[in-house]
Amino acid sequence: MTDLGKMNYFLGMEIYQCNVGIFISQKRYALEVLKKFHMEKCKPMTTPLVANEKLSLHDSTSKVDASIYRSLIGSLLYLSATRPNIMFAASLLSRFMHSPSEAHYKAAKRVLRYIRGTTDYGLWFLKDESVDLEGYADSDWTGSENGAKSTSGYVFSFGSGVFSWNSKKQDVVAQSSAEAEYISTATAATIAIANNPVHHGRTKHIKVKYHAIREVVKSKEVSLEHCCSEKQIADIMTKALSKGKFEVLRSKLGVSKKNLKEEC
Repeated sequence: MTDLGKMNYFLGMEIYQCNVGIFISQKRYALEVLKKFHMEKCKPMTTPLVANEKLSLHDSTSKVDASIYRSLIGSLLYLSATRPNIMFAASLLSRFMHSPSEAHYKAAKRVLRYIRGTTDYGLWFLKDESVDLEGYADSDWTGSENGAKSTSGYVFSFGSGVFSWNSKKQDVVAQSSAEAEYISTATAATIAIANNPVHHGRTKHIKVKYHAIREVVKSKEVSLEHCCSEKQIADIMTKALSKGKFEVLRSKLGVSKKNLKEEC
């Protein structure tokens, strides 16, 4: 056996370890993606998506090469491994991979323009932070333009950078914002305990989800607390946000520049 020392690169991920914590990024991979799609010299954007913009399966713009679009979305999804702040954008755009249009491709290129200005960003896991397990779950009721389905999002952390996150269109049509929130919360709670394989994202009956969340609360494995919109970190997983709110929530995810490495 050979001791190769501290890990610094693995499957496109760059790892920096020091006294204050661990920083994980994909700068090299991000630069390769920009070059692949001829966006290495594009003008940077401050957010990955336009706030309040609605994308639909059926728009008036012409269709684009689906293979190129799928390759681009696949790259964005892989980048979300260390960039949870682009998870919603990648998830949203992946819904159009079977028949992408110019509008979808334009939105995807905007995400690349955002990445162009944030290639130094990644996830910081700081040593001196709290070790309390916290999870945030949120939903955007009927946020989808097709089928009136809602979007669920959640993030989990141990007081520093998030280690688990997701953004996904719900499998059922929620009849109220309360039901949409409940589905999102039940999904997050099921992930938190990870004990019963029956409770997964494909569970379609609201009563099953109800019993899942009720039981984990009853057993005190999960404690539910209301979170006001200003502190709802998972909001970044369910919708496109304004620059100010996006940057605040991005910071709370633990996503930042790697300049803290200078303190190592």
